[in-house]
Amino acid sequence: MSNLISKVLVASALAFTTFALPVAAAEGPVKVVYHVNENNAQALNALRNIGNHLTADPTAKIVVVTHAGGIQFLLDGATDANGAPFEAAVQGLKAKGVEFRVCRFTLERNKIDPKRVIPEATLVPSGVAEVAKLQFQEGYAYLRP
Repeated sequence: MSNLISKVLVASALAFTTFALPVAAAEGPVKVVYHVNENNAQALNALRNIGNHLTADPTAKIVVVTHAGGIQFLLDGATDANGAPFEAAVQGLKAKGVEFRVCRFTLERNKIDPKRVIPEATLVPSGVAEVAKLQFQEGYAYLRP
C-alpha cells in the first residue's frame, strides 16, 4: 500500500511542477494592447503608464485601442483636466512607435465626424473586436489602466 501512495505522491508532485513552471518567453519584443474605454482620466493614466512602460522597456510594441468614452482624448482639441492638450502627449508616444486606434462604431453611434480624430490615430471597425484580435491572433498582452 505504501508503494501505491508513493507513486501517487510522485505523480501529483510531477503534475504540480508541470503546471507551476513559467511559460517560456516568446521571441522578439513584448507586445501590449492598452484598452481605454472610459474617459479622459483613464486616458491620462494610460499615457503615463505607457511612458513608464517605454522607459523600462523601449523595445515594447504598444497599441492603444479606444472605444466608448475612451475615444475623447483622440479627438481634435481634447484637453486634460488642467487644460493641457492630449495631442502633444500622443505625438510624443507615436514618435516612439506607439499606435493609437479608434472605434468607428463609437464615432457613428455618437454622430462624431471621423475627421475630428487626430492624425496620429487610425480608425478600426470595432474597438472590442480589435482588442480581441490583438490578444488572441497576434499574441498581445492586455492592460487596462
